Formats: sequence, structure tokens, C-alpha cells
Amino acid sequence: MSATDKRKQSLYFPETMLQEIQKEAARLDRSLSWIVQRCVKIGLPDIRRLPSVNDVNDAADEDPDEA
Repeated sequence: MSATDKRKQSLYFPETMLQEIQKEAARLDRSLSWIVQRCVKIGLPDIRRLPSVNDVNDAADEDPDEA
């Protein structure tokens, strides 16, 4: 098995975001896939710091008088 997974996945972006990605791909002479992969690699630490849906629901369920 190859070290790199080459499965295809379709992603749908809002038109303005897709235009920005296309502009950066042209500027850097890279593929759209490369741009998106780099964005994920750079942004993933920030995304991981966001609260999960369960974290938000748990906080809303707590009684504020108990704290």
C-alpha cells in the first residue's frame, strides 16, 4: 500500500471562497487541491481549539447557580 492516500473527495465551497482559492492557486502556480491541503495543515491547530458541539451543549445544560 502506498504511503500517500490518493482517494478522491468532492468538496463544495461558497462561490466567493472558491474564487479566492482559485486566485491563490494561480498566484502560487499550484493546484486547488494543494492550496486546500496547505490551508488545512496550517489552520488545523486553530480548528482543534474550537469547542465541539458536545462541549457547547454541556455548558448550556449546566445550572449557572451551581457554579
